[in-house]
Amino acid sequence: MTRPALASLTSIVIKAGSALVQAGPEVLSAIAADIAHLRQAGVNVVLVSSGAVALGRERLGLTQPVLSLEQKQAAAAAGQPRLAAAWEAAFEPHGLATAQALLTLDVTENRRSWLNARATLQTLAELGAIAIVNENDTIATDEIRYGDNDRLAARVAQLIGADLLVLLSDIDGLYEQDPRLHPDARFIADIPRIDERIHAMAGTANAAAAVGTGGMRTKILAAELAGRSGCATAIALGLAPEPILSLEDFAHGSWFHPARSSARAREAWISGSVSPDAAVRIDAGAVSALRAGKSLLPVGLTGIEGRFERGDTIRILDSDGRTIGRGVTAYASGDAARIAGARTEDIESLLGYRRSSALIHVDDLVLDD
Repeated sequence: MTRPALASLTSIVIKAGSALVQAGPEVLSAIAADIAHLRQAGVNVVLVSSGAVALGRERLGLTQPVLSLEQKQAAAAAGQPRLAAAWEAAFEPHGLATAQALLTLDVTENRRSWLNARATLQTLAELGAIAIVNENDTIATDEIRYGDNDRLAARVAQLIGADLLVLLSDIDGLYEQDPRLHPDARFIADIPRIDERIHAMAGTANAAAAVGTGGMRTKILAAELAGRSGCATAIALGLAPEPILSLEDFAHGSWFHPARSSARAREAWISGSVSPDAAVRIDAGAVSALRAGKSLLPVGLTGIEGRFERGDTIRILDSDGRTIGRGVTAYASGDAARIAGARTEDIESLLGYRRSSALIHVDDLVLDD
């Protein structure tokens, strides 16, 4: 079985664990070189990086094996600038700017915050910057946190509609048993479906490394989460010379197939969450544009029905009132009414701000057959 050429994908989320960050600048440089290659090929790449707490522990001299919540938050505050600087140095030779994006659990669990975060990451990609995402451990508590960056990376993959999630680790993939304890354990290169047998193969976090909170169990759970949104997952050795690009070789890393295609996952989500009384009417020109794969612009709006908020899924009606599709709106009903029929360049003058040039972006749109 072959794997897709990575350069043919639209977007990839790459997660680097704490052990890799602490392994030295050469490891970060190798990861950055692969990402630069993908960016040059037109692939949108978002990097999720652990390591702030680990680097902060060093900086603050916190040598005890177990830290209190307050000590972890202090370590994160001290370590995050060092983590950002390390990645900035790794990408600088490739002429790529980096940008820090710190998320908390509510960002990806609240639809409006989800849209805000996605818009920021999309804008960074359009500007050619590499977003370095981490959990905001300085303010996160045990009750409102992702718990590990494998899960965070899976949620970011869902957030941007990624084709592939790459979990770089200090182990080269999934084995039937922990290879640190069982050197003869069989390597599993291809996982078409995650079932109880696959879950049973999960070990524990690498206690010998004394860093990180995850392990193979959290990686399999992340692959399961990403797969429900149509995103494949690869677990690979971050210490390899070309840790990401070598995934095209079947001998490198474990590849988890998604449960469904990304298009079907998106369509199922949009179609299943429509506000029943909320809709917009559009003219014939807008209908043609949508059928041609375009976004719904305000200029095509002829009417607003019901009340809706930004981030709600609404119906799209033609001039005869027939439902032609559904989509996630970038504007609330009141603002949508104010910009109905207006050109994109007039949105800011009418509203005092411009969040999006489209009322419904093509990525948030599902048309009826």
